[in-house]
Amino acid sequence: MIFLSYMIEESTPTYGNRGRMVFSKASDMAKGDVANNTHFNTTSHIGTHIDMPCHFFEHGQSIENYCPDFWFFETPLLIELTPDEHLVQDELSIKLSEIKDADQYDLLIVKTGACYQRSKAAYATENIGFSPKIADEIRHYLPQVRMFGFDTVSVSSFLHRNIGREAHRAFLNPKNPILLLEDL
Repeated sequence: MIFLSYMIEESTPTYGNRGRMVFSKASDMAKGDVANNTHFNTTSHIGTHIDMPCHFFEHGQSIENYCPDFWFFETPLLIELTPDEHLVQDELSIKLSEIKDADQYDLLIVKTGACYQRSKAAYATENIGFSPKIADEIRHYLPQVRMFGFDTVSVSSFLHRNIGREAHRAFLNPKNPILLLEDL
């Protein structure tokens, strides 16, 4: 078993280091309250999370549009690669084209090694992103994949935000979405 999620803390990096997790005590037994209770305030795009089509499409699917069995994956595929730049394209395209029995996989996870830099500010502001073309290549080479996960803060490189918006739209197109599992 491999734990894919991070614990959410006040130091959790966010895309561009915008929006943070803030914890506050609502009640505290040490101060005479009956029970301890904590409030937290954050964006929904913090830590390990899933981008849904409604993130970039006004009438795109949200979590309630998916049946519980959608979230179970029988045949995940892990690809490890070391990107040459902040935008992954050719190195992943080549690996996708070489996969045998490609129609069996339902989840693709790409490990770039960015996870080892997660404690550094550059993880959020100089992150690795993915080309919009990768969405169609996954659909072509891995037709059963319904979720794409990776160890970077977003599919969108903060250094290439316009391309990142295109990538979000390419993956999350409500007609044939590939959900994004970000910040693994």
